[in-house]
Amino acid sequence: MRSRYTAYCLRDVAYLLKTWHPRSRPASLDFSGDGTEWSGLAILRQEDGGTADLIGLVEFSATYRQGGKMRRLRETSRFANEAGEWLYVDGDIHPEAKPGRNDPCPCGSGKKHKKCCGG
Repeated sequence: MRSRYTAYCLRDVAYLLKTWHPRSRPASLDFSGDGTEWSGLAILRQEDGGTADLIGLVEFSATYRQGGKMRRLRETSRFANEAGEWLYVDGDIHPEAKPGRNDPCPCGSGKKHKKCCGG
């Protein structure tokens, strides 16, 4: 999961396609015109995914800036172990919760949202 996040940060299309399961892999990826700036990854939960497992789940939260606004992506991703390599199969995206004025800012500054990106 961390390596795929890094590949998104670097817009490494070759790595993303290589680590995507063939049954769900898109024909191509295009990052041209994508102004997304990834700023953080937190692994929230992991199920299975050991060397003897055939499947694994990873729930993560990733923060990013898009269109001048800080946002958060939360997804539960499914992976399959094929020939010793973990491949991304698909995932369920959880709806983005809008931070309240007094909630911590999703950018990770430690400030309240109203005094940071929400102000």
